[in-house]
Formats: sequence, structure tokens, C-alpha cells
Amino acid sequence: MTTVSEEELRQINEYTRRALSAEEVYVFSVTLCDNEVDRDFERFSIPALQGLAPLFLGKSGIFDHDQKAGGQSARIFKTWVEENKARTTAQGEPYTMLRAKAYMVRTEKNRSLIEEIDGGIKKEVSVGCSMGAAKCSICGKEHRSMACEHRPGTCYGKEVCHLILDDPRDAYEWSFVAVPAQRAAGVTKAFKKEALSLNDTLERIKSAKSGLQLSADDVQRLKAHLTALEQAQRDAKTFRDKLFCDIEKYLLLALPQINAKQFLAGCRTMSADDLQELCKSLQTQAADTLPPALQLKHNEPKMNRQNNRAFCI
Repeated sequence: MTTVSEEELRQINEYTRRALSAEEVYVFSVTLCDNEVDRDFERFSIPALQGLAPLFLGKSGIFDHDQKAGGQSARIFKTWVEENKARTTAQGEPYTMLRAKAYMVRTEKNRSLIEEIDGGIKKEVSVGCSMGAAKCSICGKEHRSMACEHRPGTCYGKEVCHLILDDPRDAYEWSFVAVPAQRAAGVTKAFKKEALSLNDTLERIKSAKSGLQLSADDVQRLKAHLTALEQAQRDAKTFRDKLFCDIEKYLLLALPQINAKQFLAGCRTMSADDLQELCKSLQTQAADTLPPALQLKHNEPKMNRQNNRAFCI
């Protein structure tokens, strides 16, 4: 039976509704990711690993990045960055790993999973996270901004291009997988929340039937969307107020017998398009009631002032 220390049990119980005993939990260690170039020609910087460590605290372990509650099997309660000074990466950095400890509640349902973990069957893992930067190893430019012309996996001189992942924004989950991107652990970077559009985020909210977990990028997109909606609302109010002002003016000219206050109250539920059509109609009617313009010709360069023809109407 895996030994659980008092400190580990205290950390585990920070995530539980009731205090669990050492006999009720199964604890295992996992390597989440490291700073080696992976199969996708990407690698985490050491500062990125350090930044991801606190973000993965409390995150669920699932299977194959299938984000369904039924697949939750474990939860991380401790993370740390571990450096192996006796080993260097292909880039000459000290080999560095993001390590974690996770716990499971011992039940009859997950007994076989615990046996598979102990037996080395369930071993490889992959993490889902959001990174703010993906810099080219050749030129150092941000690859996703399209300013970089280098392609990951292509050899330039003696160096194979890869992307350096930095500026961690969020951590979503970690999964048991068959073939991870990283050879020592694995990271799924194709699942990038920042690549989702605002429409994707809104569709997730609309389709949610219960609670919904939003990433930091989702929140930023929604905040920007709300700001734009607030500005559009202010602009729409200004436009409608101007329409009502014009409608009232033309109404008094075209239909003075109508109670303007009651008429305008009835128009409050009309759409902007309908209000515009009403305003045009009243403007046309008002034009018919306006007095005719004087057709004076006193500005003619050669007017005959003796016969007063300049004042003929």
C-alpha cells in the first residue's frame, strides 16, 4: 500500500469536502512536462515550467483530453519543478521537469485503474494548457503573429527549428494517453484555448447545461465583447434618441391634432428600421404642409429695378 505522509494528507484534504484518511487515498507521482523538444517540435522554457506549476494545482486527471466529468479519475495536490544537473537537453539547458503528485479515492470502481498504474500500464500523460507565447528558436520572433518565416521541424543550417513555449496563461487538465507529444511525459499543445474564437466561447456558454469552466483567455475575450456591446448600446441609444426627436418634430408639423406624447410612447417598442421608415413618412407629410418658399430673383446680376420684376412671384 502506498504510504501517505501527514503533510500529503493535509494537502489532499484541502480539495475534499470531508477529511479523508490515509487508508482511503491512493497517491502517485507523475511527470507532466519538461524542457526537451517534443514530437511536435515544441518545448517549454524553464520559466514556463515554473509558471505552470501553481496553475496545475487542483487540476483533474482524465483520459485522452475528453473533458467529461465521468472521466475524472485523479486530482493533483502538489507540484514542483525538478532539475537534473547531471543531464542536459539538446539545447544545452539543464534537464528540467514539471513534477506533480496526484491522489485518487480508493473505490471498487477504480481498483483496476490503480492496479494498471502500479503495473506500469497507465503511465504516459499529456497536459492541456494555454501558452501566451510561442517563439521561433531560429529568429526569436512570435510564431503565431505570422512575422516568422521559419517552419518547425525544418533544418536551417545545423539547427532544426522548433517553438519555445512561454508565458503560461492557464492549465486545464492532464490526461492518460497512449502516445504523448513529449517523450518523457507529454503535452497536447494542439488543444490551445487561445486559438478559439469568441464565437467558440459563446457557443460553449450557450450549449452548457450546468456549470462551465472558462480559461483566462475566455474571460478576456468575454470582457472585450462586453465592452464592445456596452459601446454599441450607447451608440444605439443616441441614434434612437435622435430618431424620436425628429419624429416628434415632423409629427407636430404633419399631424398637429395627434397627441405627440401618447404617439411616441407607442413607438418605444419599434425597431430602429421601423422608426426610420416612420420618420421618413412623417417628414414627407410635413413637407406638404410647410409654406411655399419665396421665389425672389433679386440676386440676378442684371435686374430691372424700374419695373420691380425682381419681386414677381
